[in-house]
Amino acid sequence: MIKSGLYNNQLEDFTVVGINYRKSAADVRGTFAISEAQYQNILAIAPQFGLHDFFILSTCNRTEIYGCVQQIELFVQLILSQSSGSEVAFRQMFYVKRGSSAIRHFFEVGSGLDSQILGDYEIVGQIKKAIQTSKEKGFVSSFTERLFNHMMQASKAVKNHTKLSDGTMSVSYSVVQYLKEEVDDLPGKRIVLVGTGEIGTATCHNLVNYLQLSNIILINRTGEKADALAVELGLRSAPIARISDEVRNADIVIVSTGGEQPLISAAMVDDGHHRFLIDMAIPFAVEKDAGLLDHITLVNVDQLSVLTNKTMEQRFAEIPKAKEIIDATHQEFIAWYANRKKTAVLNNVRHKLEEISHQPEFRHTDPAGGNQEHAEIIQKVINGMACKMKEKNQCGCQYLEAINEFMSIAGK
Repeated sequence: MIKSGLYNNQLEDFTVVGINYRKSAADVRGTFAISEAQYQNILAIAPQFGLHDFFILSTCNRTEIYGCVQQIELFVQLILSQSSGSEVAFRQMFYVKRGSSAIRHFFEVGSGLDSQILGDYEIVGQIKKAIQTSKEKGFVSSFTERLFNHMMQASKAVKNHTKLSDGTMSVSYSVVQYLKEEVDDLPGKRIVLVGTGEIGTATCHNLVNYLQLSNIILINRTGEKADALAVELGLRSAPIARISDEVRNADIVIVSTGGEQPLISAAMVDDGHHRFLIDMAIPFAVEKDAGLLDHITLVNVDQLSVLTNKTMEQRFAEIPKAKEIIDATHQEFIAWYANRKKTAVLNNVRHKLEEISHQPEFRHTDPAGGNQEHAEIIQKVINGMACKMKEKNQCGCQYLEAINEFMSIAGK
């Protein structure tokens, strides 16, 4: 195992490694999805890899690890350490972006430009959660936190100043589109929605607000969340222990939460009753064999996305505007990093000059005013160095120049 993940330059070493919907189907992506428990496992073993600044984003259309690292293989190993998928398959599909390219990718993901459904902003909440999970364990540096803040700034500007999100389209809204087009007599159908996390809750609100449906039973592993949402929207809830009975009584089953094993088995629905099973989870929450039954219509997240993208031509015209906003925010972040780096260099030089000023050869000045004299010389040298760095951006050469200048003046 490689055990050195230390980096020298946060900007150049910022890296993203991952797979997404562009090169992998939903069933394959599911084998590389990182659950909350697996995320915690990765955070626990990260110190063995020498890593201390990263976070993992795992959604229905991507699994990505972001952070500062010199050796890309470390990030690959972390994902593979918790995945059930083939290492060969992962290495055939995964992509790597570094430095400025990785930062821009992060901004595009958070702004809905790299979503499977263009303009889908549900990803923002998932990014927040990913950052928070790593931050709680001490794996988010001030660099990464500042980068996250800039990404949020870009995302908000794209949403407010472009029409990239017009039309209320998202993975959760695609369920509404599908049901409207494919299911007759919707108000008379009995619906079971399993999973009341962010995606499940958004889907439930859409069913109520856009389709005026109320015959919905909510089920969640944590029953209190389903109960609370049911009260809020005037629906009903059921404990997870009753999932088999509720699914058998349903006409439409929508699942937005996955796990190591499918929640909905073929045996649950092998009774000849026609049902729509909508699987929004990665890994899949509906057993594959259920879709082979003649009376079952099974739809997964990739199929929902294709359906929705047919109605999105107007959004594509907004891409140039969104990219302009991202370009501007990207440059702001690069400028912040350059200024922070210069400040760090100036502080290092100041400390070095103060250290030199205490050497015996510089103690011949008047004891009453010597320290003050040295302090004034140091400040003058630092001011001059700051001006030169702004003009030429050559920290190393100016570091030596500053030391030589101080020794020349203070040694007289």
